[in-house]
Amino acid sequence: MVRGAAGAAVRDARAAVVADRSVGGRALCRALSAATDTWLAQVFAAATGETAATVALAAVGGYGRGELAPGSDLDVWLLHDGTLDQPALVALAEQIWYPVWDAGLKLGHGVFTPRQALALAARELDTATSALTVRPLAGETTLVRAVAEGAAGLWRKRSSRYLAELAERVAERHRRAGEVAFLLEPDIKEARGGLRDVHALGWAVRSGRSVLAAGDAQALQRAEETLLGVRVALHRSLMRPSDELLLERQDEVAAALGDTDADALMSRVATAARTVAWIGDEAWHRLGSTLAGPLGRRIRRDRPLGPGLVLRDGEVHLCAPDGGPGAGGAAFDVALVLRAAAAAAQAGVPIDRRSLDRLAEAVPAAHGPWPEGARQSLVELLAAGRPAIAVIEALDQRGLVHRILPEWEPTRSRPQRNAYHRFTVDRHLCEAAANAAEVTATVARPDLLLVGAWLHDLGKGYPGDHTEVGMGLMASIGPRMGFPPGDVAILVDLIRHHLLLPDVATRRDLADDAVIEMVAGAVASPATLELLAALTEADSLATGPSAWGTWKAGLVGELVARVAHVLGGGDVAEVTGGGFPGSDVRRLLAAGQTVVSGDGDVLTVVARDRPGVFARVAGTLALKAVAVRSADAVSADGMAASQFKVEPGAGGVDWDDLAGAVRLALDGRLALSARMAQRGRRPRRRPAGDLLATPPRIRIDNHGSSSSTIVEVHAPDRVGLLYGVTTALAELDLDIHLAKVATQGDEVVDTFYVRTASGAKVVERDHLRELERAVLHGVER
Repeated sequence: MVRGAAGAAVRDARAAVVADRSVGGRALCRALSAATDTWLAQVFAAATGETAATVALAAVGGYGRGELAPGSDLDVWLLHDGTLDQPALVALAEQIWYPVWDAGLKLGHGVFTPRQALALAARELDTATSALTVRPLAGETTLVRAVAEGAAGLWRKRSSRYLAELAERVAERHRRAGEVAFLLEPDIKEARGGLRDVHALGWAVRSGRSVLAAGDAQALQRAEETLLGVRVALHRSLMRPSDELLLERQDEVAAALGDTDADALMSRVATAARTVAWIGDEAWHRLGSTLAGPLGRRIRRDRPLGPGLVLRDGEVHLCAPDGGPGAGGAAFDVALVLRAAAAAAQAGVPIDRRSLDRLAEAVPAAHGPWPEGARQSLVELLAAGRPAIAVIEALDQRGLVHRILPEWEPTRSRPQRNAYHRFTVDRHLCEAAANAAEVTATVARPDLLLVGAWLHDLGKGYPGDHTEVGMGLMASIGPRMGFPPGDVAILVDLIRHHLLLPDVATRRDLADDAVIEMVAGAVASPATLELLAALTEADSLATGPSAWGTWKAGLVGELVARVAHVLGGGDVAEVTGGGFPGSDVRRLLAAGQTVVSGDGDVLTVVARDRPGVFARVAGTLALKAVAVRSADAVSADGMAASQFKVEPGAGGVDWDDLAGAVRLALDGRLALSARMAQRGRRPRRRPAGDLLATPPRIRIDNHGSSSSTIVEVHAPDRVGLLYGVTTALAELDLDIHLAKVATQGDEVVDTFYVRTASGAKVVERDHLRELERAVLHGVER
């Protein structure tokens, strides 16, 4: 067979398989494997001739399992009986490998005798796992059989060493690749809960040890079918070997698989990955105990944990007869589930798998009032903090969370497909509760904080505004849990106002009396303010890395302190004075000289007042790639002062260079518009958030401030956005009194307090329309 013709033949055969849209997932993998098998057998026959009786071609790895996706590598071994000399063996191998390379296929290959393959497998885990998947393609099958049988025996014999190393590799891969269920753009194969975890569990099962519990194999198979189907569809759309499900591909993959949209696809992916991850955690926990052996375990007598529960061998067990009351009279109800969960979380151990299954079989859904003690057990579970997350996940995997709380089901594995949120809705709620557990000492009612944190976003599982829906849900759930009316009202208020503090702190003027009085009026009581402050921190930390930091924490803390002063009976004027400009800036204004100085993370600029001063400074900061967090501005006696709080970045800020550039811009000697346009033309990788960002939105408010018109801009983050908006404001001769910049993932919310040249609000209808038009143009240009 001519090499070029051989390559064309396999390309055509594989293309025909991939083009057949009637098959996908595992069926396509098998069809692609079969087509490749046929072609490689032909290549082998043409290469070997009379030597075929002494050699064999075998598939290993994913190809050996018959899971050849469109972008997968071909992993093959050339096995021989040792009778061929080295030059002849090299020549034979090249006659097989080169047609594969000519076909444009990525090849992983090895040349061994069975003894050599097994000797290498005895030393290397990768070779050992590959040998477990070996299957014949062509040639002398006894050579392949010798490897397969020897590898199986070797794996069982040396399972302790192999499995210990495999467990370490799994843990390291999880640390490196993250989790499929919670990543915006997950690696379907390598990340935690992905296909590689399914393979690892399959290898562990081959050891002959007790690895999977009843029903796990079937659950893994279903999850694998989902993930494999996604991987195949992804490879089909790319036609290159990438297993990262990027945002720009998710709609296409969803359509190919028949999902209604990308959200539905990612929900299925998250559900499958969570199943794989949970089964894997359970399995490796059991294997770890087994591998430790009798000397590695502490044997203790059962420790009673209340009616129907004991701590045994590092797990919480039911000691109740199946389907009936426990030894101490414990009924199979949500109270028992929550007591078991609380005990497990507080001890940092799992619930015994058989006990979980028994609870899942016997516990009915709690549609009516909760049994006595159930609410307290829920609070104790949540108060355990981070260990509670794994326990709640175990309950959820067995359908017990929505038995406890039927309203939970719509949030399960519900994706939040934006760069701001790290987790699915349900996991975000558990993370928020775990964070709240760390600050319970700061509040008088830890129970309300914990339950409020766990349920604050429950409305996201339902149509409509999630805050309003969540308030209605809590009004029903709270009494069912047994909270008195006053406590229910506070829980509803926690949901009503769970975004109030961060929104006001990052978008409004905290030196404005009206702002502080508005928040005090909404919160109404010091107790609720205390709970909201703790909830804000817990919620923000659970959202993602860009949702909380020292800057935001400082603003929220300042707002809380000022509102607390008012709620405690103090005068609002006592806490809103003393802001910008301070005495030092007032002295600079009075001197009437241009000053540009930087210190720490603050840039101070004083210059002659004229339209566009603020925009020129903002543009210079953008050119120098210095991110702005907030800004204040004031004008008096023909002079303008502004202060920018910036993010210095890893290398800090070169203040001399930046100050020099700002002076050039103020003097009109820096072509800002041209430079910004030139910078905008530079090619860059499109951020993931661009694909999900909503169109820019402009909100104008004349009620939130007593002296300024508030312009709030929601837009995808990009270089020069602040410059574009402030230039638009300058074109309308509007003075910027205050600017706040809040970045939420790949979206920014910029807020500007503006006044006309006469110091008044913008009130005329036509002027307001022009203001909106100008700002929107500034955002988009």
